Amino acid sequence: MLARPVLAAAAGLAATALALTACTADDEAAPTPTGSPDADASVVVRLVLEPENLDIRETSGAALDQILVDNIYQGLVGRTPEQEIVPVLASDYTVSDDALTYTFTLRDGVSFHDGSELTAEDVVWSLESARDTPEFVDSARLAKVDSIEADGQDIVLTLAEPDSQLLWSLSGRAGLIFNEGDDIDLATETNGTGPFTLEDWRQGDSISFARYEDYWGEPAAAAEVVFDYIPDTAAALNAALAGEVDVLTGFDATLTDQVESDGEFAVVTGPSTDKGTLAMNSTAEPLDDIRVREAIRRAIDHDAIVEALGAGQTLYGPIPELDPGHADLSDVAPYDPEAARELLAEAGAEDIELTLTMPSFYPTTIAQILVSQLDEVGITLEVDSVDFATWLQDVYTNRDYDLSFVLHTEARDFENWANPDYYFTYDNPEVQELYAESLVATSPDESAQLLEEAARIVSEDMAADWLYNGASVLAVSTDVSGMPSTNVNARLNVAELGKSS
Repeated sequence: MLARPVLAAAAGLAATALALTACTADDEAAPTPTGSPDADASVVVRLVLEPENLDIRETSGAALDQILVDNIYQGLVGRTPEQEIVPVLASDYTVSDDALTYTFTLRDGVSFHDGSELTAEDVVWSLESARDTPEFVDSARLAKVDSIEADGQDIVLTLAEPDSQLLWSLSGRAGLIFNEGDDIDLATETNGTGPFTLEDWRQGDSISFARYEDYWGEPAAAAEVVFDYIPDTAAALNAALAGEVDVLTGFDATLTDQVESDGEFAVVTGPSTDKGTLAMNSTAEPLDDIRVREAIRRAIDHDAIVEALGAGQTLYGPIPELDPGHADLSDVAPYDPEAARELLAEAGAEDIELTLTMPSFYPTTIAQILVSQLDEVGITLEVDSVDFATWLQDVYTNRDYDLSFVLHTEARDFENWANPDYYFTYDNPEVQELYAESLVATSPDESAQLLEEAARIVSEDMAADWLYNGASVLAVSTDVSGMPSTNVNARLNVAELGKSS
């Protein structure tokens, strides 16, 4: 997002390298293991994109949020997979009637992994550092906080004006609490308050967490959780069938029969805020013509994409179903190849050639469909599959692209569409004003209504195309219990993850 963390070194993108999957309306529950969880078990979870380093304050990337938030680092509040805000390091909190004062009561008996006690001073220092250090990811999310003070075990935040997203921000990177006295290298070491400690990082291979025995809350179900980074789908499937991996995230739903063939795994689906986004660079010809952008959208059959992926639901705007402000925008640019051809002819853009730039870790399904469907209306699409570092430099940083596909995973990231400097190249002052109004709204319903209004404008401006609302698609061993199935591409809390012996 500028948004929420996802891309390295550039605060804001909620893209992720998770395998291309989608969600289904009928979420499937994980199997119930027949045995009791083994307290000494080690559970291996396949992930796709490994973080560049572990400094969650200064390095963007969904890969960091996915494993570090909740498991290693925590905030005063957190969020459930269903996006509900809940107390974590705060035992409780209150918000004043004018929405300008937030008071959090710090939980007793919390220690960092190095054994030092969590204090109110640690909280004040952490939040002030996050607010006052522009280099920290999501620093701007605390810009409306005038003061942060400790009064015994109470932490009081006073705002200059209401911020409808403050609790949400505090449940993410901006609200993570660190030890003020730390002198460790956060790029390779961690010291949080979560249920796990960092056990080992074999760069290029895996990251291992160990249960923190002095955790303030319910102890982790497994003694160890290993995140095994296997970008290739076939290799991940083979690892599971060989008994080397217990859970496959980012799973390809079309491979369900193969992974379930021996009864050792079951495919599980759950909702998510993943948005398969086809960005369009509207600053360069011919995409600076709204008719060309609309033609591209009308040439794409979203239902066919969902069917090809083997799971999913369509999405026609920038806000997914789990987020405030979602609305059905399928009426804005419905599938109509003939209308697409007419729009291209009207724009004098027949027989054009465009390049689709996308990270190479995504399967080819989406690219193949887009090439075929755009060809039907007279658009030749060349696919440039590049490594992630190249995508970051060319597309995200330099905005040197025609079309680009990325799966944006972060929840509540509409702010990207209100940021003219974001790689989407979209600049509409009316949308920016509506988003600003949504932030100072004191009613959640009012805020959501403003976002819904802004999202429709973004879609009507043909700022991009949203190919599908992705989901969590996992293959879970029948020996495993407690595996989350909602929004796991964004954040994966494995405290309850267990394995029977």
